[in-house]
Amino acid sequence: MDLDAVRTFVAAADAGRFQEAAAELAVTQQAVSKRIAALERDLGVRLFTRTARGARLSIDGQAFLPHARELLRVAERARTSVRPGRRPLRVDVIASRSAPSGLMRAFHRARPEVDLDVVWLFGIETAVAALRSGTIDASFRAVAMPGRPLPEDIESVRVLDEPLQLLTGPAHALAGARSVTLAQLPGHRIWMPGIVPGTEWAAYYDDLVAEFGLTIEATGPNFGSDALLDTVADTPALATLMSEQTRLVWPAGHDLRRIPVTDPTPVYPHSLLWHRDNPHPALAVLRAHLTAAPAGHGTAGTWTPGWVTPR
Repeated sequence: MDLDAVRTFVAAADAGRFQEAAAELAVTQQAVSKRIAALERDLGVRLFTRTARGARLSIDGQAFLPHARELLRVAERARTSVRPGRRPLRVDVIASRSAPSGLMRAFHRARPEVDLDVVWLFGIETAVAALRSGTIDASFRAVAMPGRPLPEDIESVRVLDEPLQLLTGPAHALAGARSVTLAQLPGHRIWMPGIVPGTEWAAYYDDLVAEFGLTIEATGPNFGSDALLDTVADTPALATLMSEQTRLVWPAGHDLRRIPVTDPTPVYPHSLLWHRDNPHPALAVLRAHLTAAPAGHGTAGTWTPGWVTPR
């Protein structure tokens, strides 16, 4: 159905005269008549009864008018949904308790006038496809996995290097340490059931294991962070690696310990990805906010895999 014809019909119905509708729409009276006639042919009914005083809605015209108004409202909502600056900025943060989620909460506090939609996508390939299709405007990822460079139309900037910590229960052999070095961790079982082969975080931990001889186990189902904390609290032989900014709350009886890892400190690199042709004005605002403070990459005494993009 021709929306210009529908819009002309509504204008003529409101004005009661084709001439006044033409003036409102900035077209000729002849154009109004042609549009109304085309709409009537499309619907197979007469929408107006012409009178000496102008045009009066027919019974069919009266029945069609509320639906015509709704058609125009729906069309405007559809345009608004894809108009840069008129729809929320859609950002993938991977997980609700992740450091990127914390970065976006800080951005929202700093720029509350920016409308946001936060989504959780699995895997860098899914995120890149969503960026290229326009489903999302930005994504936080580790860039770039070995053998999987970013497409040329995807831009990135490193925004945060997040230190990893050792998380243990109270009976673990390292529970009393104020800090541990990577050289102390070989021989200790580190359990991380959330690692999924083929993901960027799996590639990160594969390199960590290869370089420092750690024992990282990803066995068993991943029941989420609460179940992980329960198991670590109750099992003296198990520990896990946890990002410093991961937001967790555990029962007081667990007495879990967060222990800094040093010499070097493994840091997980977070980059912001976006499509180079994305025109959303809030995207530039987000990038400026995230890059206002240095990401901390390249800091002496830290470690990231060699494939991580330095910029």
